Amino acid sequence: MKVLVVGGGGREHALIWKIKQSPRVSQIYCTPGNGGICAEPGVECIPWDGKDIDALLGIASRIHPDLTVIGPELPLALGVVDELTRRDLRVFGPTKAAAQLEASKGFAKEFMRRHNIPTAHYAVCPNEAELRAALPHFHGKIVVKADGLAAGKGVVIANNREEAAEVAMEMLSGTRLGSAGSSVVLEEFLEGEELSFLVLSDGERIAPLVPAQDHKRVGEGDTGANTGGMGAYSTDSLLDHQMQEWLLTHIVRPVIAGMKAEEAEYRGILYVGLMMTARGPQVLEFNCRFGDPETQAVLMRLESDIVDAFEAAIEGRVSDGDFKWSPDPAVCVVIASGGYPSAFETGKKISGLTEADAVAGVKVFHAGTGRIDGDMVTTGGRVLGVTARGATLDEALQRAYEAVEKISFEGMQYRRDIGAKAVKK
Repeated sequence: MKVLVVGGGGREHALIWKIKQSPRVSQIYCTPGNGGICAEPGVECIPWDGKDIDALLGIASRIHPDLTVIGPELPLALGVVDELTRRDLRVFGPTKAAAQLEASKGFAKEFMRRHNIPTAHYAVCPNEAELRAALPHFHGKIVVKADGLAAGKGVVIANNREEAAEVAMEMLSGTRLGSAGSSVVLEEFLEGEELSFLVLSDGERIAPLVPAQDHKRVGEGDTGANTGGMGAYSTDSLLDHQMQEWLLTHIVRPVIAGMKAEEAEYRGILYVGLMMTARGPQVLEFNCRFGDPETQAVLMRLESDIVDAFEAAIEGRVSDGDFKWSPDPAVCVVIASGGYPSAFETGKKISGLTEADAVAGVKVFHAGTGRIDGDMVTTGGRVLGVTARGATLDEALQRAYEAVEKISFEGMQYRRDIGAKAVKK
C-alpha cells in the first residue's frame, strides 16, 4: 500500500520510521518532509508550504494514497481530513469540527465545563473589557493562553495581574502572535507534575498509548521560556494502572462521548496534557494529533504495526489489543538552534549524524534540517530529536546523551537533565 504522511518535523520522521516497519507498506510519500525524512530509503518527499490546503489536496489527488496520515495541527484545523474524505481517500486524523479541541483554547475550556472534565479555573477574554473584568478573580501567577494555534508559543506564565494584563493585551492587539491571539484564555496556575496521555479513538472506543512526560522549558531545571518541547521520556512508572483507569473514566471517555454528542465525532489520536495536582489530575490542553517530542519516545516502544492501528480508528474497530509495547523505557533529547525559542540562525552544517545513529538503541529523528550541496544543515529551531531505548531509563538516557555528544553544529543547545527527576525517584 501507498502511504502519504503530511508534515515535516520530528514527529513525522518518527511516524515514517514506524510506518516503514509495516510489511503492508510498499511506498511512503511525505510532504514537505525534512532532510532526514528525505534521506530515508523508500520515502519520496514532495515540496509544500505547509499552509496551502488546495495544494495539499492536489498532491493527495495525484498520488492517490491508500492511507494519509496528518501530522501537524494546522491542516487538521483547516479541515483537510474533511476534504480528503470527500474525495474518497482514507485519512487518519480528526475532522475540522473535532479538531476545535486544539484549534481553540476557549472552545476546549467551555467543552470541559459542559462535560464536567477537571481543568483549571479560567476566563475566556475576547476583548480588553472582558480581560479587565476577569483579572480580579485571579491571584498569584496567571497563565495567559492565546486562543488559537501558536506553534507551541502561545502560553505565557505571568507572575501577577499586571504582567498578565500586559501579555494578554499584546496578544489581543495582534502584535505578539497575530490572529492566534484575537481572543485569550486566563487560567489559574497549577502546581504539580506534567504528564502526556495519548489514546487512539474511533469515535466511540479507545485504546491508550504508553504515557510520556515532556520538558517544555528551554533551560535545565525547568527554567527559561516555554518551547515546543526540549525532550521527553516514556516509562511505565509514570502512570500506574489505577490512575490510568481514572483518567480513562473521568477524562478520556467523557471527551469522546461529549464530542459525539455534540456531533463532532472524534477519530484519531487524542493527546491529553495533564497536570497531576494535589487535588487530582487537571487537563491543561488537548492536542488532536501526536505530540512532539513525545511521539519519538512513545513510538520507540511500539512493537506492533502502527498502520493496523490507524486503519482500526478509520474503520471503527479500535480495541485494547491494537498496540503492543516494549516494557523498556525510551527518551528523546531535542537538540535546538542557538537562541531558540527566540531568534536563531539557520544554515549551520551538522556533523556526527552517522556516528550518533550507530550508537546501540538510538535513532536520530530530524526536525529542522535540510540538505544544501550535499551537507545536512539546520533549517529550524528544534533541529534533531536523539531518541534511545534501554532496559532502564538510566540506560536509555546514557545511550541518548552518548549519541548527542557525537553531533555538532554552530550554536547547538540541548538540556542535559531530560528524565533526571525520574531517575532520582
